[in-house]
Amino acid sequence: MFRLEGKTALVTGASMGIGEGIARRLAAAGATVIVAARSTDRLENLVEELRGLGQAAHPLTLDVSQAESLQEQLADLPTELLPVQILVNNAGVTADNLLARMSLEQWSHVIDTNLTGTFALSRALLRGMLRSRWGRIVNISSVVALMGNGGQTNYAASKAGIIGFSKSLAREIGSRNITVNVVAPGYVSTAMTESLTEQQKSALEQGIVLGRLGTTEDIAAAVHYLASEDAGYVTGQVLNVSGGLYI
Repeated sequence: MFRLEGKTALVTGASMGIGEGIARRLAAAGATVIVAARSTDRLENLVEELRGLGQAAHPLTLDVSQAESLQEQLADLPTELLPVQILVNNAGVTADNLLARMSLEQWSHVIDTNLTGTFALSRALLRGMLRSRWGRIVNISSVVALMGNGGQTNYAASKAGIIGFSKSLAREIGSRNITVNVVAPGYVSTAMTESLTEQQKSALEQGIVLGRLGTTEDIAAAVHYLASEDAGYVTGQVLNVSGGLYI
């Protein structure tokens, strides 16, 4: 189901966590996956593992917070991998603080990486999709963009901005058979949440209707669907994958 043979996908923030899970899922579905992140060593290990499974993967060192140099960074891609037909904008950072204590640097770093990075990379790869008259852009937002979260005004603003960006872009390019959608994860079990105590995890789970944290596979499954031919009539939508944290 949802096979992706013949498609090239680029996933940012693919060296760990949700991004790695998405890359693994798309590669297993038959896509040639460009795994992009700042951590070259982790990318190389992931690519080696995927190739060992007979899946097509290519590493790309990419820092989406450096919007002005994205074209130069993308120049390292072999021409046989172009055009990129599936783009998953997953890379993101946090710099949590109460607004009264938040510095301009904390605000700008999160906005530049999460929101401006999504804009810049989408713009850079859009031309190839337009020529192909086929494309899937899946942007990773967050449930906090829908419900808010104290101490994360910068992060919530960046992720809410991604939703507005995606809906507007969907209207611009739908006539070219390119869809733009958003996945909004809730609390997901990753390396970061492993540092939480059992009491902290239990407190989080109590607010989730399904009674558990999400997994990277939960998020990857949603992205996989939206990246497939089967979702060809879905665009401008936000898929809330939070286990009922926000309804």
